[in-house]
Amino acid sequence: MIELNDFYNDGFGWICRHCEKASAAEPERRHSRFMTEGEAESKRPELSNKALARWADAAQTTLLCPSCGITEPAEIS
Repeated sequence: MIELNDFYNDGFGWICRHCEKASAAEPERRHSRFMTEGEAESKRPELSNKALARWADAAQTTLLCPSCGITEPAEIS
């Protein structure tokens, strides 16, 4: 597994370290589900983990945190 400065992989996906620390300070419930109940049917579904990153490009070489906007190259070989 590769080691990145701003992201880590928890086995489910890439997590932004900065947003995870910020959300840990908030008194929010943590869910193991991808979406909370009922959100999948809503018009504006949101991820239950706001720190979950996504790929910024189709080649999957750069990770992007949708919450804070930080990016980091991730050369996975």
